[in-house]
Amino acid sequence: MIKKVNKKQEAKPLAIPYMMRNKGQVTIFIIIGLIIVVLGALIYLFYPQITSTFGGGFKNPQAFMQECLVEDVKDTVGILSLQGGSLRPEHYILYDNSKVEYLCYTNEYYKTCVVQQPMLDSHIEKEIKEELNQEVGACLDSMKKSYEKQGYDVVLQKRDINFDIQLKQIVLESNTSLTLNKGSTQNYDSFRISFNSNLYELISIANNIIEWETKVGDAETTLYMDAYHDLKVEKKKQTDGTKIYILTNINTEEKFQFASRSVAWPPGFGGLE
Repeated sequence: MIKKVNKKQEAKPLAIPYMMRNKGQVTIFIIIGLIIVVLGALIYLFYPQITSTFGGGFKNPQAFMQECLVEDVKDTVGILSLQGGSLRPEHYILYDNSKVEYLCYTNEYYKTCVVQQPMLDSHIEKEIKEELNQEVGACLDSMKKSYEKQGYDVVLQKRDINFDIQLKQIVLESNTSLTLNKGSTQNYDSFRISFNSNLYELISIANNIIEWETKVGDAETTLYMDAYHDLKVEKKKQTDGTKIYILTNINTEEKFQFASRSVAWPPGFGGLE
């Protein structure tokens, strides 16, 4: 049997008073208004970075220069590191398609070697500077044009540059000055740009190995790996008594290799280990 429902007993939706509906709408408008204010503040604060990221040009000249030079620095340091610290080695041995420079050498048998680059870090800094001097100038010109396209009046005075190999970084320093004017004036009296690198640590270890080569004619590679757990040290002995030392940072895969000939034995007397 189908039961008839009494219409009078049907549940009716509760009516929301007008005042409550009005208060709810006001609350929503207040929240929307606050969101708009917060978004506006964020856009105002971060607009330079936003325009920089999406093609509006770098507001920070140092950031522009770093972006422009980072690959050139990486490539130059990579070549130097495979060639014992020189871009055009004069006294070298060919190893794995690289001209690996002798950092310690003697052409005599049984004698300890003589250091070939007493100031290795300064030598490498000079090599980097000479190789990248034109690239730095080109990046400065590109930066000037970029700001001019954005409506700035630009005054750029190029001056000397220097590269400094420091702990965990390579630093480019210059007293090049830049003045930007677009309603207000911004002055930059110098540049200091850093690039991540472990070259400092690798050079320090290379210098220590060279010191052992000059004193006793050899260096024990395992001692370095015991002391530095992120370091791999290889020693490749050649038939003429030359040793190729290969230092590798395991974490970054950065490498520095060099050659040494010290306390070499005549053919048939020493042999290879």
